[in-house]
Amino acid sequence: MALPPKFAGQKLFASTSQPAVHTLELYLDYVCPFSAKLFHTIHNTSLRTTLAEKYGPTLTILFRQQIQPWHPSSTLVHEAAVAVLKLAPTKFYEFSAALFAQQKDFFDVNVVHETRNQTYKRLAAIAAEVGVDGDAVYGLLEIADKPAADGSLNTGNGVTNEVKVLGVCWWGSLRWGDRWLGRWIVCIQDVSRRKRIKPMALST
Repeated sequence: MALPPKFAGQKLFASTSQPAVHTLELYLDYVCPFSAKLFHTIHNTSLRTTLAEKYGPTLTILFRQQIQPWHPSSTLVHEAAVAVLKLAPTKFYEFSAALFAQQKDFFDVNVVHETRNQTYKRLAAIAAEVGVDGDAVYGLLEIADKPAADGSLNTGNGVTNEVKVLGVCWWGSLRWGDRWLGRWIVCIQDVSRRKRIKPMALST
């Protein structure tokens, strides 16, 4: 799946061949414990060095931000990552590592008693920890408490349109009787404009 230039910071490292011979896409959610384990394995262990040395010239690794809407804070943490992408793309992975390290602070129980903007302020503080302008991050995330000039109430924030482009995905498995046929994933990209559905087989 193509990566819009505005999300170039999601590349961990990129193939020098055009097009890349291999692309490894990691669908990760910042409030998913299993995503945290996968990110840690790819980003913080010797596997990263092995992949870079052995496959670097032909391999591109992409961080695909996967919002899981059953966790209300999932959208908010991904919005913060998009804000970092807009302001300081080279800090995306450093911010992601810091956010995964503190992911429990954004689990359901730990956000239930705060407003959306209060959660954004905590996320902006994490961005500041890795050298991104925290005030600028919060400026992109903050939700106004007054109607827009045209009277609209669903005004969104400074990253709403980018989050729509990230896409929404569903995954599952296929069986025929007792026979396992494989996994599938369906992504809707850029729902607001292209309304494109692209199925991708993960394994067979």
